[in-house]
Amino acid sequence: MTVAESLRGRETAGGPELIPLLEAASEAAATLRDRAVEAVAAKVVVSGRVDARALEREQRAAHGLAWVATYVEAIAQIASYARRMESEGRFGELESLLAQIGTCEYLSQLFGGVLMSQGEIVRMHELGLSKDEHVAMLTEPVLKLILGTTPETRARAVELIKASQGTATFGDTGLDETLAAIRDEMRRLSEAEVVPHAQEWHLKDEYIPLELIAQMSELGVFSLTLPEEFGGLGLGKEAMCVVSEELSRGYIGVGSLGTRSEIAEELILNAGTDAQKQEWLPRIGSGEVLPTAVFTEPNIGSDLASLTTRAVRDGDVYRITGQKTWITHAARADMMTVLARTDPNEKGYRGLSMFLAAKPRGTDDNPFPADGMTGGEIEVLGYRGMKEFDISFDGFAVPAANLLGGVEGQGFKQLMQTFEAARIQTAARAIGVAQAALDLGLRYGMERVQFGKPIVNFPRVSDKLAMMAAEILLARQLTYFAAREKDAGRRCDLEAGMAKLLAARVAWAAADNALQIHGGNGFALEYPVSRVLCDARILSIFEGAAEIQANVIARRLLEG
Repeated sequence: MTVAESLRGRETAGGPELIPLLEAASEAAATLRDRAVEAVAAKVVVSGRVDARALEREQRAAHGLAWVATYVEAIAQIASYARRMESEGRFGELESLLAQIGTCEYLSQLFGGVLMSQGEIVRMHELGLSKDEHVAMLTEPVLKLILGTTPETRARAVELIKASQGTATFGDTGLDETLAAIRDEMRRLSEAEVVPHAQEWHLKDEYIPLELIAQMSELGVFSLTLPEEFGGLGLGKEAMCVVSEELSRGYIGVGSLGTRSEIAEELILNAGTDAQKQEWLPRIGSGEVLPTAVFTEPNIGSDLASLTTRAVRDGDVYRITGQKTWITHAARADMMTVLARTDPNEKGYRGLSMFLAAKPRGTDDNPFPADGMTGGEIEVLGYRGMKEFDISFDGFAVPAANLLGGVEGQGFKQLMQTFEAARIQTAARAIGVAQAALDLGLRYGMERVQFGKPIVNFPRVSDKLAMMAAEILLARQLTYFAAREKDAGRRCDLEAGMAKLLAARVAWAAADNALQIHGGNGFALEYPVSRVLCDARILSIFEGAAEIQANVIARRLLEG
């Protein structure tokens, strides 16, 4: 009998028996992580500091450590979620089963090999762990969870998932009443105004209608976390996660509209002058001003220290010259946050400054009707609805008063202050995409009949659905944890990075499996799952590619 089977039929499933196992397994996993940190540190830390060349040489071990630590944190957050839900009488059978399935899978991978990507599996001996340190993780609670999670466990979970089809989520997310109400409101908007049109917008590569943006503005999507003094709702990052997740479940382009505003607002709130805050924040929050982030350059992705775009002071203006690329929603934006080099003698981060650059809205025929800037659309596989652009600046004028903070050389530091929130929000968008994949896979599995029965009744199909739901629960709880840490004012770059790293992979796996469930039909453009697959693929690339993200996480772990 499995752990979950022994709990069936109880009013509150899982409390007295599963939760202690989850907590004990979390402790065993944390011990393994600590030994892994020590082992990798022995390879790359010299005189108390991470050696850059050693880190590059041992990149596989370092990135493997990042994934191990991410798994361990996800397991810890599931154990915390289970205990919290049990105390509130909300830890039902489905929640218990998904917590068990997800924890079992990640524990099994920690012992047998952690999946960094489809073709990259890192094993503990590659990190430098001894056999004894590795085997020590197989404590009695860990073995109980691994051996007690069977095909029947997954089948029962899918039965409950099928029964809850059409609900907001599969299983209790753990949100309070206020956040649950926000989710419901966003879900209603998405179901009415997004889901019926998303596939057409994608196939025609059309902009998300301005009328929908206006509706989102009325609901406070762009002013969600903005302080009330600037016309915002004054809510926290966990609320932002809920909104981003639910809108992205309908269409990632819609869910990502808020990201533009969030990044700009965060920059201005953290570093702007009083005048800049008064000028821009109320208009961004109201949706009057649509912002875009102009950071990336051709051949320069994550290596921001190598940016070459120049901003030269010319009286009361700065004149910007250079090339930028992968600018989302650039033509329709009213304001650009532009990262440029103001000190040509500083080749690294210190010479960079951030500008708040106003621009007129463009059209398809004339995307950039402004002196000193030209550009064109980059055609993309997915993540449509806002469109991507290259931009060339040639003496584009920005008032000197629009230098963020009024001080040169602070641009990189200012941008770094936004990374925690941006990565948390990206993780939330990824969870929404994963949830959309689960929705589509489940619906198709229940409707498609082969060999006399719905294909959801075949174990290889139902197993996919069970793992989708379990991994979504893991990624969601890790993301919400990062958001709560941010809301509490604590440093959370590690947790935010882990949430983004895991959720992006979960979204891709869910989309890939949902398409597989569709079979040949999934390869047809008329089926929305084809769009979800394309949308999911970008998530492990933008806001820090998975490899860069793993490197950042590893450094934080090794530096203590």
